[in-house]
Amino acid sequence: MRRWVQAASALLQNAYWAFPWTRTLYQGPLKKFCTPGLNCYSCPAAVLACPLGTLQHFLAGWRPALRWGTYRLGFYVFGFLAAVGLLGGRAACGWLCPFGFLQEGLHRIPSPKFRVPRILGGLRYAVLAVFAVGLPLLLTGPMGYGEPWFCRAVCPAGTLEAGGLFFLMPALQEQIGLWLWIKIGLLAGVLGWAVVAYRPYCRTLCPLGAIYGMLNRWSLLRVDHDPDLCTECGRCVEACRVGLDPRREPDRAACLRCLTCATQACPTGALTAAVGSRRLERKTPCAPPSTPGS
Repeated sequence: MRRWVQAASALLQNAYWAFPWTRTLYQGPLKKFCTPGLNCYSCPAAVLACPLGTLQHFLAGWRPALRWGTYRLGFYVFGFLAAVGLLGGRAACGWLCPFGFLQEGLHRIPSPKFRVPRILGGLRYAVLAVFAVGLPLLLTGPMGYGEPWFCRAVCPAGTLEAGGLFFLMPALQEQIGLWLWIKIGLLAGVLGWAVVAYRPYCRTLCPLGAIYGMLNRWSLLRVDHDPDLCTECGRCVEACRVGLDPRREPDRAACLRCLTCATQACPTGALTAAVGSRRLERKTPCAPPSTPGS
């Protein structure tokens, strides 16, 4: 079911299919609202805004706003990120993010599979602190405005999704320079890595995942473990594609809230998905195959 939700989410977030004829971005009323996942504002088919891009633009204009007395507080973007994170934690990553869905599809390509070292998970917090927050806020131009540095310098999802603009608007091709080729190289590296490792960008570099992951511990959607029912069979550990032990680490920031451990892997019902204090009913579980190379 999760793959169907991911596919539907990707299509709904990119539902503006008139762009080959209009040769413009969608600028209708929906573009004022954020999507939960990573989906570039400049994608020709996008009908919603990226929350990470919105956050950077707020931070980039915060200092001039204070100087001019407008005091923009960014309640919308911070409130949106907090609401999504507190409702589902990283469920937005596991169920709704188009770039995560793409990585999962690439991982299905037959190839040798390798694990992502857990220590690399800390990189996403560095990317968040430096490129999504620090540089937009502190590195300003003559007028006091910053730039959305993560979007401009790093984001592989933006490189992929906004690349269509260079075909729709030939005048933009004159702006192709060394930095764009570096971003294309980064995109190629991420996509190639996704073939041999499960969702490596989400697990190591995504600042949006870092934000949601910090809220996993307090999210309404969670995985509950009942030690009285647990036989320590280890099937949930085998099923976890991000290398966690769901019995002991259900709230770790790395958890994508895919719920496979609770809905498919556990044979005794010791692991269950829950929303608040209510446990969700599930079908009779079955043991999944081992997943080396996660």
